[in-house]
Amino acid sequence: MSKSPLAIVRQEFGDKAKLVAAVSAFAKGDLWLDRVSKKKGLERVSNRKLLRLHLTLTEAKDRFGTRAKLIDAICELAKRSKDAGFRKRLEAHPVPRLLDAWKSATRRAGVAIPKIAAPKPSVPKIPASKPSVPKTPASKPSVPKARASTKRASKKA
Repeated sequence: MSKSPLAIVRQEFGDKAKLVAAVSAFAKGDLWLDRVSKKKGLERVSNRKLLRLHLTLTEAKDRFGTRAKLIDAICELAKRSKDAGFRKRLEAHPVPRLLDAWKSATRRAGVAIPKIAAPKPSVPKIPASKPSVPKTPASKPSVPKARASTKRASKKA
């Protein structure tokens, strides 16, 4: 059974303030693109979003260290390292979007994504809107459907 985001925050960080402090530590580094509202801050962001942001920023820091190195890796994989417009466009993206772009470019290039040694905190997956029901073969005998041509013939008469 999956845990709630609050239970994960309490287990991994103790309380939400420590999680906010951990995410804020990334805000001072080379990874962060400051888009947070000054009035609200990170304290009013949901636990699930904060957990996901922490996981993404941790992975980006472990793999690349800085945004510039991440952008360089994307440009190399896309074979557009000399394209200044492409690089400028990527510089406007936040780190989670850049990391997704890197993973997509890695798959497109046919390169295996290397595993990192750091353990990932368990973040619950967002449930689907409809519960999936496994399809089983029907035990009913198949009945041929009536032909539409017989209906047309009766309308013409």
